[in-house]
Amino acid sequence: MQIEIWRMNNDFHQFQNYQKNNEYQFINNMFFGVKKKETIKIDDTSSKDLELVTKMNQEFAMSLDLKETLNNSLELIIKRINAQAANIFLIDKKNQSFQCIASKHQAYLEDFEIPITQGVMGKAAVMKKCIRVGDVRKDIREIAEFYFDLDNKTNFTTYSVLCSPLIVSDECIGVIHCLNKKTNNKLFEENDRKLLETLSGPAALAIRNAKMAKDLIDKNRMQKEIEIVGEIQKTLLSQNQKEKFPIAGVNIPAKVVSGDFYNFAKLSDGVYGFGVADVSGKGIKSSLLMSKASSLYRCLSKTNYSAAELLNVLNTEICETTSRGMFVTMLIGIYDSNKKELTLANAGHEPPLIYSKDGNFSNFEEAGPPLGIAPKFKFKETKINFSNSSMYIFTDGITEIKDTKGNMLEAEGFKNYIKKYQDTPNHQRLNKIIEDIIKSGRIQKDDLTIVVVDSE
Repeated sequence: MQIEIWRMNNDFHQFQNYQKNNEYQFINNMFFGVKKKETIKIDDTSSKDLELVTKMNQEFAMSLDLKETLNNSLELIIKRINAQAANIFLIDKKNQSFQCIASKHQAYLEDFEIPITQGVMGKAAVMKKCIRVGDVRKDIREIAEFYFDLDNKTNFTTYSVLCSPLIVSDECIGVIHCLNKKTNNKLFEENDRKLLETLSGPAALAIRNAKMAKDLIDKNRMQKEIEIVGEIQKTLLSQNQKEKFPIAGVNIPAKVVSGDFYNFAKLSDGVYGFGVADVSGKGIKSSLLMSKASSLYRCLSKTNYSAAELLNVLNTEICETTSRGMFVTMLIGIYDSNKKELTLANAGHEPPLIYSKDGNFSNFEEAGPPLGIAPKFKFKETKINFSNSSMYIFTDGITEIKDTKGNMLEAEGFKNYIKKYQDTPNHQRLNKIIEDIIKSGRIQKDDLTIVVVDSE
């Protein structure tokens, strides 16, 4: 952007060595792509106009603040044209209207919207040329009723109007709107129109550059904030133990933030609690709901709730505060190594796979609805014997991950990886499974989460 303006400035400096009998034609060619050669007789003020354009380019190249850029633009234009007031309106494509974003020497207009099809501004935008209304009281065809509405709302009396489109890459992004010349008759003349048309070129570039810079800054700031959210999410996940521990987990987000969650902890001697969840949808909204659900779980799981009771409490809270259409699948369990017993309660989550040492798989199918859908639903829990086995709890990102031909891994494909690494320590086992799935050429579009509970 700035390179473009630097080149323009160099062109201006080089042009100052040329003969001045083609001054306006040079500027018009530069800003508007006018190909027809036309010699314009200049007066003594032409060099000042050129210097002003150069100055505007230099100032705008140094400014990345849109508000500052607009105020500088209007101040320079008003002073040179000798106008009583001026405004800058940008086109809001969504609402199909002109929106005032800067105003000088007129009442506050930034909340005022005008349809893009109306009045002098609409005509200037469509025709892509500067329009002069010499006397609004006489040349009524060139003026629209909304100007009189503006006068009524601002206690301003309009006598004459100059309106020039802001053109960038042959697209009109808005208009510069000047009102009343500071002379006795308050009327603009034809040379004023030509001058504003010339000045609107660098002003349009300045606005475009400032908007692009602001968008880039906002994008970078948003990206940084997303990265911070991602780092916070990682702290909510339980850390795998270096020493022998019956539970381990792994989470690989599809993007910076994740909609999956897991947690596990030792509740008492030989007793362990765990939970795995998957939030509907993707993106920031889902990650925020995940953060809420995980925080609630971490807090409530430290109480003496049973697996089913904990789901009931979580469901009530999420139903009360979650946006319509969003929900959380979750499986909560308690493993008692002393009794060799698992207690499970499932809220719409993928059925876990239980792999026994004899090489057979079994499923835990019983489940209720996801959290956030049925506020009065009462979840149930089931106790199962658990010895010489490993239970794998996973999110649908695992089974639904696709290869280059569009084939999903599914549960059967996942079982092959489980068998391959079953004799590996649990946290290493999960890392190797995830690594193999990704290295197989499958395309990750969802979060990948696995938690394993070993009976031994």
